[in-house]
Amino acid sequence: MRLIDRYLLRQLLGPTLLATAALTAVAMLSQSLSALDLIVNQRQSALVFVKITVLAMPQLINMILPIALFVASLVSLNRLHVEQEIVVCFAGGMSRWRVIAPALKLGATVAFLALLLNLFIQPLAAREMRQTLFEVRTDLAATLVREGEFTEPAPGLAVYAQTVDGDGTIHNLFIHQTKADGGETTYTADRGRVATRGGRPVLVMQKGSNQEFNKAGVLNFLTFDEYIFDLGPLADNDDIIHYKPSDRYLHELMFPDLQQDWESRNRERLWAEGHARLASPLYNIAVVALALSAIIGGTFSRLGYNRRIAITAGAAATMRILGFIAQAASESSAWVNILQYAIPLIATALALRGVFHQHVSGVRRSPPMALAGASA
Repeated sequence: MRLIDRYLLRQLLGPTLLATAALTAVAMLSQSLSALDLIVNQRQSALVFVKITVLAMPQLINMILPIALFVASLVSLNRLHVEQEIVVCFAGGMSRWRVIAPALKLGATVAFLALLLNLFIQPLAAREMRQTLFEVRTDLAATLVREGEFTEPAPGLAVYAQTVDGDGTIHNLFIHQTKADGGETTYTADRGRVATRGGRPVLVMQKGSNQEFNKAGVLNFLTFDEYIFDLGPLADNDDIIHYKPSDRYLHELMFPDLQQDWESRNRERLWAEGHARLASPLYNIAVVALALSAIIGGTFSRLGYNRRIAITAGAAATMRILGFIAQAASESSAWVNILQYAIPLIATALALRGVFHQHVSGVRRSPPMALAGASA
């Protein structure tokens, strides 16, 4: 019996891994397209692009897992039933519970992995991604200069650069600065680079000139081999990283700091996210139960179970949509959080009820009296 259990589990595990990999690749492609502006607009490296794409995957994988598991379970169970392998298991004396146990074990294992993703890996990855995006937005080199464009990174400051190399070297740099006292200064340089001197960001310009009109209208002109332009005023800002509900750990969601104004005003929203983290893994078990109900919960047919599969797929989609609706509704009413657990649990119970209330064999046999009459 254990050999048959392992065989059934292998038949389910292979398609599940394949479906998960395929859907993850599609999700990664869509995520990479949305993050492409980091390279195009912010001139970030490919490493930053890959990092943000990978850090977004835990949350996407959690949404993908129930779909992949449902599709893989339907495909595997349908093949096993059409080829009468499941019928052979029943004929060999295996109970209905023993036959469906490998599928339920796989669903429970995936649910446990999804719970680990929800509680630990997703918030860790989301925080790291938020930190990386914050650094991208506050990147002085990207904010100060746009290749071939005039930019105004601060009031009274205009910057132009003809080209920017991949290593950050700026060529044919032009800076025009209007000072608060009415004076104006224009800098031109063959090359430039953003660096740090004394713990402060600076723009190091090489082989250029400085033309300054003071408030009295006197022009001062000088040339230089190297000139340091202080970027400290551009870097001095009070921006802080704000973690969204999806970036927070479970204890931060369930027990928010009510002394903080934002957390006090969004307490129910944080609770809704916390309960969703705990409830969403249950959908992995529910979709396996629905797949079992679609294939085993009906009579045997050599022609397949397309109609039952279509109905079950619609039921699974409806179940997940109701889950999203319950999560959204619980952001304004805390008691609705009960529905986040009730929806997958009720779907699982109804699906298993359909499995166990169906006769084991779908092959119809004639009664003994009919057989005797036929032979007479």
